[in-house]
Amino acid sequence: MKTRLTLLLVLISFSIQSQNYKFGKVSKEELSQTVDLKDSTIGATILYRKHHVQFEYRESKNGFVQIVEVHQRIKILNKKGLDWATNKIRLYNRSATNSERLQTLKGYTFNLVDGDIIKDKLKKDGIFDEIANKYWRYKSFTMPNVKVGSVIEFNYEIVSPYRQIDEIDIQYSIPINVFDLKVSTPEYYVYNKLLNPRASYIPKLDVSTKSLTTPIIYNADVVSAHLKDVPALIEEPLVNNIDNYRAKLIMELSMTRLPRSNLEYYSTTWNKVTQRIYKNPNFGGQLDKSSYYKDDIDALLAGTTDPIEKSFLIFNYIKSKIKWNEYYGYTSDIGVRKAYKTGVGNVADINLMMISMLRYAGVKANPVLVSTKNNGIPLFPTQQGFNYVICMIESEGFNVLIDGTARYSSFNILPTRVLNWQGRVIRENGSSTWINLAPSSTSSDATSLNVKINADLTIDGKVRQQKTNYAAMSYRNRYASLSADGKIKNLERNKGEIEISNLNIENELDYTKPLKLTYEYSLSDGIEDIGGNLYFSPMLFLASEENPFKQEKRNYPIDLTYPFSDKYMINIMIPEGYAVESLPKSEKIQFNSQAGEFTYLAKENGSFLQLTVILNLNSPIILAQDYEPFKSFYTRVIEKQSEKIVLKKI
Repeated sequence: MKTRLTLLLVLISFSIQSQNYKFGKVSKEELSQTVDLKDSTIGATILYRKHHVQFEYRESKNGFVQIVEVHQRIKILNKKGLDWATNKIRLYNRSATNSERLQTLKGYTFNLVDGDIIKDKLKKDGIFDEIANKYWRYKSFTMPNVKVGSVIEFNYEIVSPYRQIDEIDIQYSIPINVFDLKVSTPEYYVYNKLLNPRASYIPKLDVSTKSLTTPIIYNADVVSAHLKDVPALIEEPLVNNIDNYRAKLIMELSMTRLPRSNLEYYSTTWNKVTQRIYKNPNFGGQLDKSSYYKDDIDALLAGTTDPIEKSFLIFNYIKSKIKWNEYYGYTSDIGVRKAYKTGVGNVADINLMMISMLRYAGVKANPVLVSTKNNGIPLFPTQQGFNYVICMIESEGFNVLIDGTARYSSFNILPTRVLNWQGRVIRENGSSTWINLAPSSTSSDATSLNVKINADLTIDGKVRQQKTNYAAMSYRNRYASLSADGKIKNLERNKGEIEISNLNIENELDYTKPLKLTYEYSLSDGIEDIGGNLYFSPMLFLASEENPFKQEKRNYPIDLTYPFSDKYMINIMIPEGYAVESLPKSEKIQFNSQAGEFTYLAKENGSFLQLTVILNLNSPIILAQDYEPFKSFYTRVIEKQSEKIVLKKI
């Protein structure tokens, strides 16, 4: 029976892959499919995807327009796949007369009901407009009547006035049975064709030439691929940005060779990219403006001569004066003068203004172009490779990076969104160079835990914690805005039968100092009584709950964001009438020489048990080839933290 079922699934899969994917014509075989043959755990499968790009000459435009046609058919296999009922189309929205336009959008949901194929049409009430920012908007749509077993299908066409071709994703989080890819470009536009070298799946592309005669005669360069069984791009824990490893086609406009015109080159270097950005009036032009803030900064810095103190005062002033509107960008959105007046601005409004103020105060400050984590790592020099700008202060013995958009950031403690790849600092003379954005200083989280075991086997005690650098900023970002009760509830979450009281926090809003927490606790489920012996983990509710590194193999680097040191000093009072039966052995474990170290020290000292537990991870990036030893290291850390002390009755 099992063999017959497998054969049936194979035949269905073969039938599905070999069929003609005409829009609106879904087969009963597709609707009968209940599981993906290669991976029974996935929620949906892309049965077919067509992505065609071509340029059409239009006399009304006196030139070419870009046409993007997408046709996609998806099988919903289980509840995990229902999210694929909603999709988004991104459109560039530069101006009313110079924007991308969604020309057509059609869609159907197909279901098999009593042996009949029932078709539901995508209607206007399922289509929505979303504004991302002044340059980007989305057309989102949700397919009707989608359920487990449905096949959804849609196609759309985008008309664009631009020569730049968006990156074409070839991999998604679910597999693709058939992918039909074609990019046809006129001979007048020359593109470099790039596949993402970081991807584990590299498709084979065919390159050819064809002649076109309507309405003008010209040759077109064609890049195409007919792909089968494209594997899913599987997310892994603690990946910087999974999109960095996605199979994709990048068409970089290299040059144009228009009739009766000179060759115009677009391929460039990073140095030329930064020079072009600096000349942009919404970038470099904003750095020269100072009249709108001069009086305020003069008053702020009156009597101050030290450049460090000046920098600190201006940094704090910007953060209190201008609120970030949560828009990225390295160019000013509304202009620094207006942002200063209204008290609201995007990343560039705030940080370019801060750089201008620092320069006005005689501090050597320069902009640093950044690609945030969600923007990925660019594969070639391009202005789109950056989407953010921060500030670098350079002086003798005092070089720091700062970002005025984040309330709890500090000198060299940047928002984690910008800790990606490298930054490109641009100096006033026009020169530029790469700088490392990775944090060099360790963020520490030191905890002192006092434990008193009561006669009823409940535990009372006190906790003292001190957090520095990114550990402190992370806490402030997540919890500083909560009420006292909210903070206590967060401390109690997932810690068993615990009650926390008398919470006190020092330096909660003063990001220049370590954050300090103290609280008292009462724990009622921390001890097991087995045959009169008491068993408990000395770290109680502070031990790591779960190992996130369970998979056998790792495809992508682990990004821990910053180097850190977690230290626990535990002091346990041995209850009267009990003695130590067994104590976890002291142990030191290392990973990759000095990249990571775990220290566990336990000793009996009179009527007390004293433990020191330290986890140091000095390298925030763990390469995929080091995953196996790192997994072994981290697994041993989790095991050691959960080892139990045994007390016997005397």
